[in-house]
This record gives sequence, C-alpha cells and structure tokens, in this order.
Amino acid sequence: MDFTKFLITLLLVCLLIYESYVDAASEEQDFSRTCSSHHCSKHGPEIRFPFRLSINPPSCGAPGMQLSCSGHDTILDHHVLGPCRVTEIYYRHRVINVVPLVEPSMQCPLQKLISRNLATDVYEQPQSSFPTTLVRCSRDFIPIDQDSIVGPAFCLGNNASQFWYLASASAYMSDVPWDCVAVSKDIPIPFTYDKHGINYDEFTFNEKANRVINIGETTFKWYGNNITNACQQCEYEDQHCGFNSRTHQAFCQQQASSVAAFVVLSLIVATVIYLSLKSRYNEEINMKVEMFLKAYGTSKPTRYNFPDVKKIARRFKDKLGQGGFGSVYKGKLPNGVPVAVKMLESSTGEGEEFINEVATIGLIHHANIVRLLGFCSEGMRRALIYEFMPNESLEKYIFSHISDISRQLLAPNKMLDIALGIARGIEYLHQGCNQRILHFDIKPHNILLDYNFNPKISDFGLAKLCARDQSIVTLTAARGTMGYIAPEVYSRNFGGVSYKSDVYSFGMLVLEMVSGRRNSDPGVENQDEIYLPEWIYERVISGHEWELTLEMTAEDKEKMRQLTIVALWCIQWNPKNRPSMTKVVNMLTGRLQNLQIPPKPFVSSENHTVPQNTMNT
Repeated sequence: MDFTKFLITLLLVCLLIYESYVDAASEEQDFSRTCSSHHCSKHGPEIRFPFRLSINPPSCGAPGMQLSCSGHDTILDHHVLGPCRVTEIYYRHRVINVVPLVEPSMQCPLQKLISRNLATDVYEQPQSSFPTTLVRCSRDFIPIDQDSIVGPAFCLGNNASQFWYLASASAYMSDVPWDCVAVSKDIPIPFTYDKHGINYDEFTFNEKANRVINIGETTFKWYGNNITNACQQCEYEDQHCGFNSRTHQAFCQQQASSVAAFVVLSLIVATVIYLSLKSRYNEEINMKVEMFLKAYGTSKPTRYNFPDVKKIARRFKDKLGQGGFGSVYKGKLPNGVPVAVKMLESSTGEGEEFINEVATIGLIHHANIVRLLGFCSEGMRRALIYEFMPNESLEKYIFSHISDISRQLLAPNKMLDIALGIARGIEYLHQGCNQRILHFDIKPHNILLDYNFNPKISDFGLAKLCARDQSIVTLTAARGTMGYIAPEVYSRNFGGVSYKSDVYSFGMLVLEMVSGRRNSDPGVENQDEIYLPEWIYERVISGHEWELTLEMTAEDKEKMRQLTIVALWCIQWNPKNRPSMTKVVNMLTGRLQNLQIPPKPFVSSENHTVPQNTMNT
C-alpha cells in the first residue's frame, strides 16, 4: 500500500531527526554541564561563551577571551591597558565595556589611547556614534557651547599649566581658547546598551562624554569569525551559544528543544495519520474478505466466531509451529476431532492469504491435499482450522541432521509413495478443479504427513487461481521460497510463469528426498561448490551408487534412480522441457527402462548464478 510506504518514510525521517536531536541534546548537556554561565557577583555581567572563566577548560571559550573573578569584580586582562574591570558585556553586538584598574592619576584610558594601538587579534575599538577630539589647553575655561565642548578631563592629570578637554569632532576652534591644541582625534565614547543591545540615545553628547571622563570607561568589540558570528546569530534569536569541541562548531543551545518539539509533533501527526489510515485500511480488508465470503456461500467448511476458535485451540497453549503467515496451534473440535488451528497475522498481506486458503482448498477434497475444516474472520482476527497431521512435515525426516530412526521411515519404497502422492496432489490442483490452482510454494515444510505417512499438500497462502486453458500467468512480484523457485519466476528470460513452475519446485523437493541434502544451504559461503542438481546429475551420469547409511537392495536402487531421473526432468531450466504433473505421475508409476536420462537441466556451475533474493513464506 502507498500509504504504508508513506508512513514508513515519515517515521524514518522522524527517527533520523530524533537521532540528530539526541546527538545535539547530548552535546548541549555536556557543554552546559562543563561550561555553565557564571557571575562574579549578583549584579556583575554574565560570563558565558564565547567568554570563559580562567578556571574552566579552554573549550568553554573562544581563544583569547578569558575572564576571571577578583572578589566581586569581573576582570579582563588586557595586553595594553592591563587588568580591567568589566562593567558590561553585550553579546548581541560583541561589545564589552571596561574600566582599567590603574593608579588614581592614570584612571582615564584616554592617555594610552593617544599613543598606543589597541587593535589585537581579539579586540578592536568600535567606531563611536560620537567621534571626539582630545584638546589640551594652557588655562581653564568655561565652554560656551556645552554640546560641543566638554571638560575638563580630570583623569588625564589637569594642573596649573595644562588642562584637558574632550571636544566634539564637529566643534569649531572658536569654541576653545586660542592657545588650545588638538592632541588626538577619533577618541571613542563607550557604548551603553540595554539587554537587547539597543544603544541609548537619551544622553546628550555632553552627558556621555562627562560620564566617560569621570569613570574612565572604554569600549571594545571582539573580532568576528565563524564561531563569534554564529554566536551573535544565536543572540539575535534570544538563544545562548554553545561550542561542540568534537566538530569545532558553535551551536545555539535552545535549538535542540525546537528539534525535540518538531520530532514529537511529527511523531504525533504520523501516529494519528497511521492509526486513521490503518483503521480505514483494515475496514477495506474486512469488506473485501466479507464480500468474498458472501460470494463463497454457506457451504463447508464451517465458519466459527473467535470465542469458539479460542475454545477449539484450547486458548492457544499448544503451539505446533510458526508458518509464513502465522502461528499454528493444536486443538480439538467439539466432536473430539483433533485439528490444527493457524492464526493469521493481521499485519500480513491484504487478506489474500486468507482468501487464497479458503478459495483454493475450502471446497476441494483430495487424499493428498490437507483438508480445511473451518475458518474464522472477525475483524482483523482470522483463523484457519485444518485436519491434524500427527507426523508433522516432510522436512523433519529428509535431512541428515535427524536421527537414523527417522531416516529409516523414508526407505526408497516409502520415498516413492510420498513423491507419487505429492505428484497426484499437484496434478489434481492443475487438472482436477474447475479452475487451475498454482501453489507456488511446494517444499518439504509444506508437505504434511498423516498417521500412515501419506503426504498432504498444505499452506496455500501464495496460491493463484487461473483458467485451465491459461498457459501463462502474470505475477506482480516473485513468490515462493529460495531454492524451490523456478527460474522463470524471478527472471522472465527463462520463459513465462505457468503451472510448470510448481513442477520445478516438486523436482527440487524430490532431489532433497533422495539425497538427504538441502538444495541451498545458507551456511555455506560458496553455493556453487555444493549445487545439488549438478552433484546429483554427475552421479547419475557416472552410475555411482548413492552414499546412504542404509544398505539397499537392487530394487531399492532402481527406485532411487527412478525418482532421481524424474526429478531431473522436472527441474529443467526451460519450462517447455519439463513434464506436466500428469506425465510425472505416469513416470513414477511406469517401468524404469522407459525413463531416459534428461539433458543437463542447468547451466554449468562455472556460469550459473543462484538467485540471492529470498521470498520465504
């Protein structure tokens, strides 16, 4: 279903985002735990990335941006101004205001600004909104225009012979006495921001300058780079900045929470959509099944409700095995007849496996086909009730890992009987019904044995109905089990898919019976070295006897050879060269001398490739 693919894709995207969120959250937690923000005093500036305290690891701050605490003061150790008390840090605009901690006569940084270049690899002086000029005069005076001339600048050491003033860069020389000299231009005035980084404009130039002169405060900006620029962007988004020491990248610490919210929301939406569509999907399946059952009529087998199925299966306590479409339990009908109850998994298919089983074997009766005695379809709970097969499946007896006692039960004459019974069952499916039934999953696991070891074909979940005169059928996808799938099912280069595909599977099954070996062993790295048909074909051509643990009479050897030659005819890669099941029955019941050794039924192991895609059922 397309919506199923859509939901799976959406969930995968959510999981990937969630995984990235977990990684981001983990990095954020590690950074927050190691590099938490700090204040040297209650009202002191907050110290956080890209600044760090000297006691924190280097990864807690950008290079050269180290602060320390001295009592209640936050200290910046500047290479020109020396130790400075930090008064404000404006992270959004990368601005820090400081007051140099020097002797009283040197409290004003303007003197050093005259002669020293303060540009470093970390800090620079910003362009002031109010460019100023430092003026030295030989006498004191009262400025006429208070908005142009501010003074005196006592922190520069005013005395009887010289007086310092700070003047606006736009001031006229007529605003100062004739003996005054402009000493330095473009002296910056420190910025004053609110918490959002907005520069206050309510102060006049005069007020700003006087505040600077009196407290000796100056302003620096730290240089921009990949890290500080990313942090500044975080600050504009009202988020704090962090640093990933593994990737050497800055990140916004609140971003993970946004991702988490998105992931949670996506999962909720996906879940709601899934439940809604699944409910609608299940309703469509139920309608489809009920329409089939209505057309199917009230004939046998019996339809049971789910509580009755629970009673028949004795509350599912005795599990017999696990099939491709569900679990099988031992049970008993009200009349005491032992049965096998297969509970179909609600997550598989679109009801086809249930419909296939009921439609194909519900109305047919044959000695070599397992009988369907009842079924249940109640919502998404579906069950199939079969006659009980006490000796389980053929697979249990034909492979070498089982005991010699089990192997003795498959003596050559019994093998021939079982192969003939299976062949007759398949022949009935192909020729004996109103519609031809193609099984598509003939294998030892799906051949059940009754009390007398008579074989019965089971598990019609992959079966397909077609007209008896229909030579080629269309499949939307390959179906079957690896090792038993006819070549044309997985590649149309070998021919069209038809009832001959079941003939191929039957041939592989018989080869496994006579050899006691699997035709495809997943545990073997190089399948070509043990390709069963080639191994058997070479033994038939050479006339070697079978390497069996049991001694055989000449008659038994002839039966084994008969079975082998029939199987080799059935597994011809070209479907046209395979016999029909009617001919197979005749070959198994005929005389040995009438059988001819077939041509090599496969491409040489040097060239042939065993398909790797497995569709187990």
